[in-house]
Amino acid sequence: MLARLAVRAGFIAALLVCASAAAQSFDPSALKLLRDMGRAPTTLARYSYLIRKEPSLSPGNQLLALQFMAFSQDELGLYDQAVFDFPLKNSLPNDFKLPASGEWRSADAVDTIAALATQRHIVMVNEAHHDGHTRQLTLELLPRLRALGFTYFAAEALGENDPDLAKRGYPLRKSGTEYLRDPLYGDILREAIRLGFTLVPYDNALAGQARETAQAEALYQKVFAKDPHARLFVHAGYAHIDKAPGRLGKWRPMAMQLQKLTGLVPLCIDQTDFLETDLDASDAYHRLVHAFPSDKPEVLLNRQSGQPWSARPAAYDVDVILPPSLSIEAFGKYKYGFRSNAYESGLPHVLERNEMQRAAWLSLGGKRRPYAIDSSLCRGTIPCVVGAYYPGEPNDAIAADRYAFMGPIETSKLYLRPGSYQLRASDSDGHALSESDIRIAPP
Repeated sequence: MLARLAVRAGFIAALLVCASAAAQSFDPSALKLLRDMGRAPTTLARYSYLIRKEPSLSPGNQLLALQFMAFSQDELGLYDQAVFDFPLKNSLPNDFKLPASGEWRSADAVDTIAALATQRHIVMVNEAHHDGHTRQLTLELLPRLRALGFTYFAAEALGENDPDLAKRGYPLRKSGTEYLRDPLYGDILREAIRLGFTLVPYDNALAGQARETAQAEALYQKVFAKDPHARLFVHAGYAHIDKAPGRLGKWRPMAMQLQKLTGLVPLCIDQTDFLETDLDASDAYHRLVHAFPSDKPEVLLNRQSGQPWSARPAAYDVDVILPPSLSIEAFGKYKYGFRSNAYESGLPHVLERNEMQRAAWLSLGGKRRPYAIDSSLCRGTIPCVVGAYYPGEPNDAIAADRYAFMGPIETSKLYLRPGSYQLRASDSDGHALSESDIRIAPP
């Protein structure tokens, strides 16, 4: 399933995160889909349910199902599959012109943002919720901003019902919304806690303008009303980081309202206007990376003024362009694990291990190392998910990395920092299939 959908980010941002909030926006058939999906005991069970259900849905509900399928794929470590199956593309401004290499030059995104943040009290970075690659930048910025004196970290996915999170040092499933179940998001919170940030949950179950307003008010009351000189780092979704209406229609975005409440102008960083969504070399993203090649997240700086490039300067300050990473081999080299010439020379088809490729960015610049896994860990139960967990952490802790096997003879890799882990395989109901201890050696 490589559906070629193109939907506006404003629409996707308006879709609600959970079924409890959905009653305000969705029709009865969509609500039933959300309720049935919510009964699934695990992410893998939800994903399997949506795969079965999606073909029989109405077009509108198919779009909703595909969105939640992409969320599930992201949470299960199927990062490329999530992007291919839900290729979200923003509608760019009518007057958009591709920057020319004679006028602009490439620069390291982390270094540039850290330099721009020196005199700011608020920095906001956005993500596409189904694209784990958009979480790498925040993970790399955390130590840089902490060194600049930023002490508060607000994450849209954080919830209010885990008061022991900072003390414990790692997130559980109950620590926030489903986005938090992505191992990369879990890594972000672990790093923020390790660095001594004060964690700030700020999202709500409202919709539309009410949600934007309540987000801004929560950030103001929890941070600046108590500490007027605070320095705040915010990780949000899509156009919540905008300082002007536009991508959310007439709604006044969260960043715009927080600026008014505090009198502080936030530094707003966008990653969603130019994302790799497929292999079409003619789209704006691929033309950008062709003109400004880089193997790291990059920004563009004006060759004369040194100012960063923004496709929407009224809304945000900087566009970050992530390097290409998508590969069709994320779906495997052999469909369903069989050779394409299965009956060549009259021989019965030959089973061969089907390598499911994962993106190179998962190494996080060499901080994590690949560890080979295969579906034999599932002990004959397919689908199953294989996760690596830190020693002593419970089953509902967010994994260091994980991968879902959907076929019986698949191989893949986990990406893990040096250290000890418990490798656990489980089925759709969460029942353990195998467990073992592993150690990742330093480079």
